[in-house]
Amino acid sequence: MARSALVPAVRGATAAALVAALVAGAPQAGAQPKGRAAAPAPSGAATAPTAATQGLALQGAPQIAAKSWLLVDVTTGQLLAASEPDMRVEPASLTKLMTAYLAFNAIKERKLALDQRPPVSPAAWKAIGSRMFVDPAKPATVEELLRGLIVQSGNDAAIILAEAMGGSEAAFATQMNREAQRLGMRNSSFTNASGLPDAQHYSTARDLAILASRLIDEHPDFYKLYSEREFTYNSIKQPNRNRLLFIDPTVDGVKTGHTDAAGYCLIASSRREQPGQGFSRRLLTVVLGTASESARAIESQKLLNYGFANFDVVRLYQKDQPAASYPVWKGAASEVKAGFGGNVLVTVARGSGERVKGEIERMQPLVAPIEKGQRIGTLRVRLDDKVIAEQPLLALEPIAQAGWFGRAWDTMRLWFK
Repeated sequence: MARSALVPAVRGATAAALVAALVAGAPQAGAQPKGRAAAPAPSGAATAPTAATQGLALQGAPQIAAKSWLLVDVTTGQLLAASEPDMRVEPASLTKLMTAYLAFNAIKERKLALDQRPPVSPAAWKAIGSRMFVDPAKPATVEELLRGLIVQSGNDAAIILAEAMGGSEAAFATQMNREAQRLGMRNSSFTNASGLPDAQHYSTARDLAILASRLIDEHPDFYKLYSEREFTYNSIKQPNRNRLLFIDPTVDGVKTGHTDAAGYCLIASSRREQPGQGFSRRLLTVVLGTASESARAIESQKLLNYGFANFDVVRLYQKDQPAASYPVWKGAASEVKAGFGGNVLVTVARGSGERVKGEIERMQPLVAPIEKGQRIGTLRVRLDDKVIAEQPLLALEPIAQAGWFGRAWDTMRLWFK
């Protein structure tokens, strides 16, 4: 394979990059690695950066009063800081992220309709804990149930949706676990749709970050529901329990949770403009096991402010922007334009962007036919001497085979190459 120098970085599909980074489970710079090691990435997962391999300057990371926490840059899929990210914890109502994610998928696949009115079972009617107070005599629409689930954290809404999708809550829990494995949530197990305590119902900060990032990335229209500050149903108005929605205008989600065993938990996400870059970036925090409602908001805000103040995102290529052109053998064209499937972005410690360099290792020789989007090389990104990411180099255009004479001529040329 031939090499050519470039100045690039990392970023393909946000969700895929983040899942690969988080599932890899490498110890993070600035973290306090005491929990269980995460399961390895699934076979074929893309290599993604971690804070440990980036040499990020995390000495100033704040002290967070929580059992387990992490900070992720969703824009690039990079884990910036964490403590006990693989500790198994009771997720409480953070469970409802999975319930909502499966509902969003079902609506997208037309297995569930927003104006549908699922029946209210006795189990839903008698649900304990937080509720949206659905009347069995007048079932709510799926759209209302989603708001009740997300804004009011209604356990009754969770059960009704689970039964609508799975037939029973137990069958739906099987769907939840199957989806968790598909997403790469290696240390999660669900037994119900609402998050009520159960010995076999658990997750981790790392897994919950994977789930939240996929929800944000794949369902942006539904994600808007997580920014709603209140919802009134059955003449009962309830506020969103995410206090950051009321005090930080850049926070647009996502979910709170609480039980006596879990403590007070919050997954929060903020989107702010990147100075001088012309685009915004999104950070996500998972804070589990704080002592109070105010504490979970304060600690989450600390992490968000720390992430935005101490890290920059550098954009080196835009989606489909040609990075270079390379010779093609036996093709109808002599060259193929190469680039990347998405914006090429990397998160680095503030002030270190100029130290990011990269190189392309391309396949040699490139022989037609070549399909658009076909991998024809690899981009390796370095911060100083450390490889911080890899990303496939793709053909930006198709190249058909040449005629028989062109193919024969290039075959002879390759013999002597």
